[in-house]
Amino acid sequence: MNKKVSRWIIIIVVVLLIGGGSSAWIQTSNRLNAEQQVYQAQWSQVENQMQRRYDLIPNVVASVKGDMHQEQRVFDSIAKARSNYAKATNTTDKMKADAQVNSSVGNLISVIHERYPQLNSDKRVHELILELEGSENRISVERQRYIRDVQAYNLSIMNFPSSIVAKAKGMKPQSYYQATKDAQKAPAVDLDN
Repeated sequence: MNKKVSRWIIIIVVVLLIGGGSSAWIQTSNRLNAEQQVYQAQWSQVENQMQRRYDLIPNVVASVKGDMHQEQRVFDSIAKARSNYAKATNTTDKMKADAQVNSSVGNLISVIHERYPQLNSDKRVHELILELEGSENRISVERQRYIRDVQAYNLSIMNFPSSIVAKAKGMKPQSYYQATKDAQKAPAVDLDN
């Protein structure tokens, strides 16, 4: 009877070890899969923010340029009329130049009162700067999250005992976000082209 009990104990211990090992393997495999999905989803979010910037910035720049061109036309008209007045040497020329100044100032007052189009390029340029900063900050935050998630994944596949499961599944360490060499240069925003 003693031999039968010993065999059963050995069989139970072996089954428990195999079952426990299989359970640990499955849990580790599932955790690694989840971490892999986290860093992949985070990279997708980085790309999402870069796409947002790509879509947004040209539209904001075009809007600012439109406001600036309208303002420039109004102020150029006033400057030209004032210049003509300063150049006038006789009464007739001064009256013509004064009419131009009056007309230009009237246009300016009309534009200001009607608020169409608004003279607000300073505000629009400020808004453009805020949009640029906001886009870059969003991208920076998402890149930081990506780096954090890749680090967690890489540590999991390198640390024992999960490294055994990772190696069996063919999982390899992922690269961290790397800025390009061009990233060391500040981007140029050209409002004239």
